[in-house]
Amino acid sequence: MSPLPFPLAAEPEDAEREAGRKLFAGQSEFLKGVVAMSGLPAADRMEVCFAGRSNVGKSTLINALTGTKALARASNTPGRTQEINYFTQGPDLYLVDLPGYGYANAPLSVVEKWQRLLKQYLGGRSTLRRAFVLVDARHGVKAVDEEIMGLLDRSAVTFQCVLTKVDKVKEKDLDRVLDQVRRALGRHPAAYPELVLTSSEKGDGIATLRSIIATLE
Repeated sequence: MSPLPFPLAAEPEDAEREAGRKLFAGQSEFLKGVVAMSGLPAADRMEVCFAGRSNVGKSTLINALTGTKALARASNTPGRTQEINYFTQGPDLYLVDLPGYGYANAPLSVVEKWQRLLKQYLGGRSTLRRAFVLVDARHGVKAVDEEIMGLLDRSAVTFQCVLTKVDKVKEKDLDRVLDQVRRALGRHPAAYPELVLTSSEKGDGIATLRSIIATLE
């Protein structure tokens, strides 16, 4: 039997788990919100970014990773936050929260401005090691997700798909969604060939994601 494309990330080995624990045991702090490339902090450490459509659970996942309940603040209004938010994770890592995409309530001019900033950021940030694209496990990959994945392809930024809210999905439904996600990722050359399943509420996949980030080079 041939292996599945985009298999689930394996449970981390003890050393990897410990590296993730130590990295995220450091202090987590909000640094700044950036609205132009000139406002980016110095590129003096590794960074990873998180992208996802509005209400996918991005802020909740960042809070779960850092063990800080209110570090990243969620907005119930799609497209409301049009800043790239930087968080320090200890002295060696930036966590970068990209605005949720899906702009039902945002003026076109605002959308276009943010899209320009996003393209500039993804194409010009040398310390960006990986993007994590969050996909709601209840819904799978949607057209807006395909757009950000296509932009990451064109920017030559490796991205890894993280499914959120897996605790809200029955096993048979999750299998169907995973099939759809794998087919979608197969169209994107920048997609990293492993999936991460997470539940911020239950803590599922958090140690795995921490260890992935801690072992990036």
